[in-house]
Amino acid sequence: MLNKKKENEPLLGKTNRIVEGTTITGDINSKADFRLDGILIGKYISEGKLVIGPSGEVQGEIVCKNVDIEGRFSGKLQVAELLSVKSKAVIKGEVSVGKLAIEPGAIFEATCEMKSQLKAINNGESKKEKTA
Repeated sequence: MLNKKKENEPLLGKTNRIVEGTTITGDINSKADFRLDGILIGKYISEGKLVIGPSGEVQGEIVCKNVDIEGRFSGKLQVAELLSVKSKAVIKGEVSVGKLAIEPGAIFEATCEMKSQLKAINNGESKKEKTA
């Protein structure tokens, strides 16, 4: 029983990687962080962070917690927390984010919707207040 993995074991320090020169057509589902320096044509879903390196490219859809983009993206992008767009990045399509950081020089040709990070507070009353 020593080799048995715990189901709730954290994935800290574990990162998947697709290297330059690799093309994947299809869907990727991951709980761990992911670095993409190749090409993905399809859908990527993760509870972790996605880094699209300078040679990386995604054509399709991304649903993720955090994303750093240095390469190219075209399609639909849904980021629960922070989308960080580096100066060499090219983004085209639809973007929905919690927070957005774009460095000067980046190409950002997308419709963008910023989701509110409001949290409900209950002060012991039946009425709920929302604050930023």
